Amino acid sequence: MQPNAACHNPNHMNLPYELEVGLRYTRAGRSSRSNRFISFISGVSMLGIALGVAALIIVLSVMNGFQKEVRDRMLSVVAHIEVFAPGGAALPDAARTLAEVKAHPQVVGAAPFIAAQALVARGEDMKGAIIRGIDPALEPQVTDISGGKLDAASGSGSSGSGSSDAKAAALQTLQQLKSGEFGIVLGIELARNLGVRNGEKITLIAPGGQVTPAGVVPRLKQFTVVGVFDSGHYEYDATLAMVHVDDAAKVFRLEGPTGVRVKLRDLHEARTTAAELTVKLSGGEVVRDWTRQNRTWFAAVQLEKRMMFIILTLIVAVAAFNLISTLVMTVQDKRADIAILRTLGASPTSIMKIFVVQGALVGVIGTFAGLALGLLVAFNIDVIVPFLEQVFRASFLPRDVYLISQMPSDPQWADIMPVAVISLVLAFLATLYPSWRASRVNPAEALRYE
Repeated sequence: MQPNAACHNPNHMNLPYELEVGLRYTRAGRSSRSNRFISFISGVSMLGIALGVAALIIVLSVMNGFQKEVRDRMLSVVAHIEVFAPGGAALPDAARTLAEVKAHPQVVGAAPFIAAQALVARGEDMKGAIIRGIDPALEPQVTDISGGKLDAASGSGSSGSGSSDAKAAALQTLQQLKSGEFGIVLGIELARNLGVRNGEKITLIAPGGQVTPAGVVPRLKQFTVVGVFDSGHYEYDATLAMVHVDDAAKVFRLEGPTGVRVKLRDLHEARTTAAELTVKLSGGEVVRDWTRQNRTWFAAVQLEKRMMFIILTLIVAVAAFNLISTLVMTVQDKRADIAILRTLGASPTSIMKIFVVQGALVGVIGTFAGLALGLLVAFNIDVIVPFLEQVFRASFLPRDVYLISQMPSDPQWADIMPVAVISLVLAFLATLYPSWRASRVNPAEALRYE
């Protein structure tokens, strides 16, 4: 029995007495071992909520970082929007299509292209490839080639530092694709698989061969390797090759570009802009945005993110519902105090508020401590991870295994706010049953053996 708590002046500090008594119960008790044990359990619940919230924020931030990093690397090769003629045919009027696309206010760059599939061979080595015919003068408007993503050298790409020298070398590589000279720029993995270096010859084998008296003869054309590019995305580095659009038209027997690649001011507006261009274009062209080109990958990432959110939310739920046992033990220990408050005129609702305050305070402190810890780690993960790698002498993301060698992090308020709200709601819900039990304590029964 704690008469000090029961007889505490309700006007002290101008706080409602339910709030003051609830705050007093939350602080560590010294009067008995049971009080100290209850305070310990309460502290464990608070720590569990904090760690659960922090884990949620850190994991979601890292997943956002990976998604952003892979998306940016993907969009260094893939256009925000592609406009093309149905069936892979040449555009009826490429100049008109290009002008109509550029007239949209969201468009910052557009370039014609030819997309086709072929085999590339060197000696006995032969690989399937996606051949993209580009206009070297316009392609930099839609392709992010900064940071050394293209390298005019040697069969090994530079993952570069983003310097102006790297970008200048990249632009110079594109300029080496000249009409009629049949130069080709290969993805770094494709170049490695074929074993070719700058200046060497490869053979491009186009589908749909020539019909001769001796039968169908495949169309072959020799190209000179003038450079390689490293997008950081294996799928494109291993299958994509770029040639001049005029050379591609000759090899694949097309009358002109098959489509237009488009870059937008805001990549997140791609779907809306694509819908508007579909209505605006007068030639019946097909419009496809980057989210539809890689729909499976983005759907998988979103599903994984949702599942991680659900799994880690269960950690917060377990910690929050530990409050139930804490408050049940507190109610049992404070039965005499509850009885005295009732005899002094406290209503059942006031008794309930006292224990709601106690449980909710644990949830609030745990949630905000978790937010602080999670954001601290998420915003400094680029410092924390290298430190841990140095301490444990291990590499969490080996360069020869993973696409990204540094742990990325991208905290977003759209993820952080739901985490905080869910944590607070779960903590509040966990207080309702024990608080209701406290409000039902019979003063006569509680004081019978005191």
